[in-house]
Order: sequence, then C-alpha cells, then structure tokens
Amino acid sequence: MAKHVVLIGFMGTGKTSCGRTLATRLGCGLVDLDKYIEAKEGRSIPEIFAAEGEPYFRAKEREAVREVVQRKFAVIATGGGTVKDEENLRILKERGVLVCLTADVDTILQRTERRGERPMLDRSEDRRKAVEELLESRREIYAGADFTVDTSRRSPMQVADEIVDFLRVGGFIRA
Repeated sequence: MAKHVVLIGFMGTGKTSCGRTLATRLGCGLVDLDKYIEAKEGRSIPEIFAAEGEPYFRAKEREAVREVVQRKFAVIATGGGTVKDEENLRILKERGVLVCLTADVDTILQRTERRGERPMLDRSEDRRKAVEELLESRREIYAGADFTVDTSRRSPMQVADEIVDFLRVGGFIRA
C-alpha cells in the first residue's frame, strides 16, 4: 500500500485548504480528520469540546486516526493537536509521509480570528500568547516531520506544488 500524505501542523496553517489542492494534484481523496470526527459524532468540534471536554475529543481522534489509515492512499489533514498523542504520531509515521505546515504567529492569528471555531484558542484572553505557548509546546513534535513548508505567504497551490516536488524527489510518487 502506498503511504498516505499526512499534513500536520498548528491550526490555521492551511492543512485543509492545502490538503484539498494537494489531493486534487495527486488524484486521490482528502480525509480531513476533524470533519471525519464531526460526521461520526453528528456535531462540531467546538460542540464536542463544550459538551464532553478535550479528553473525550482526543479519544475520538485516536479512533479516527486508526480508521483513516486503513483506507487507500489519501491526503490526511490532521487536527492541530492530533500528533500530541504518541500513539497517533507512531501510526501516522508508519502509514504516511508527514508534512508539517507552518506559519508565523501573525498569519495564524489572522486565519483563526473567528471565535467559536477554535476551542484551544477561544478559551484564552490573550490569543497571541496562547498561540505562542501552544506552538512552543508542539515545536519538537512538528520538527519530526519528513518535510516542512511555511504557508505564511503562499497560496494553497504554491504549497501543494512544493509538497509534490518533495514527494517526487523522495520517490514517494512517480514523476
């Protein structure tokens, strides 16, 4: 089985939008892990966090990771915290090529400014500080990716092109 292309990175770095473009370029499907969980649960991520809390959500996320890696070749867009779980990270590394999308703090703040959609940020009074602290806590995990792309000043097409080039050079896809 071909390895999945797994997009990891902080919220607002473009995993879903770049993932859509990348999947089209590669001629495969996109599995957005958060959307997958929402569909299974019949409610949004913020609703899950509000009603059940983060531990419940993370358990559902672990189930979802185990399920989606069983599918045929796809681009998998993870949630920002998916790879904080060591088991998720191990499974995703075994079954996929990890591509970390990054962005500077100002870009992340701009892309995540709508309240009510980002439970990890919405509960903070100082969103900049929250982003900086969360980024720092995940820096080492994200650094373990096979490839990293800064999406701050790039379109989803430009990001997808860079990832496709990496996949070709690395022999993950045919030229």
